[in-house]
Amino acid sequence: MMKKALLIASVMIFAASATFAADTATVTTDAAQAKPAVQTKECKCKKRPPVNPEFKKRQADFENRLKLTDEQKAQAKEIRQKGIEQMKPIMEKIKEKRMEAEAVKRSRMAVEMQQEKLAQIHKEIKALKIQAHELRMQNMKDFEAILTKKQQKELKKMKEEGRKNFEKRHKKGGHPEFGPRPGFGPHPGFGPEGPRPEAPAPVEPTPVKE
Repeated sequence: MMKKALLIASVMIFAASATFAADTATVTTDAAQAKPAVQTKECKCKKRPPVNPEFKKRQADFENRLKLTDEQKAQAKEIRQKGIEQMKPIMEKIKEKRMEAEAVKRSRMAVEMQQEKLAQIHKEIKALKIQAHELRMQNMKDFEAILTKKQQKELKKMKEEGRKNFEKRHKKGGHPEFGPRPGFGPHPGFGPEGPRPEAPAPVEPTPVKE
C-alpha cells in the first residue's frame, strides 16, 4: 500500500514537472521568436549631410547682393531643389560610367579593344555632362524669371565678373569658377561655351604572363 502511494506520488510529481518544463519551453520559444523582431527593426531613414558652411556663406552673399525678398528666396529654394532632384540621375549615370571605365582599364582585354571601349564610355560621359549643363542653364532661366529688371541687371553684372574670374583662373591653371553660383548657372569645370571635352585616358598595355 505504501509502495503504491509512493508510486502514485512520483507519477504526479513527474507529470507536474513535465508540464512546468513544457510551459517554460513555450515561453522561452515565444520570447526567442519575439526578440529578433525587436533587434532586426532598423531605421531606414537617411541622415542628410550637413550643409557646407562655405556654401551657406556664398548663398547668403548671393542673395544679399541681389537683395532678394523673402518670397523670392523661397521661390529660389524651390527652383534649386527641383534642379537638384533632376540632376541626381544624371550624376549617378556619370558615376557609373566612370566606374565602368576603371573596370575596362583593369581588364585583360586587348589594348585596341580597351581604347575603343574607353572612347565610347568617354563619349557617353561627355553627352551626360552636356545634359547636366543644359539643365543648369534651364535652372538659371527659371531663377531669372522671378527677378525684377533691376535684379536681372545686377545678376548680369555678376555673370560678367564670374566670366572674367573664370578666364583669369583658367589662364593660370587654377580651379575655374564661372557664373554667380551657388545653385544656379554653370558648374565649375564648365567653360563659357559649355562642358570641356574629356579626352580618353591613355591605356597601358596589360602584361601577359608567359
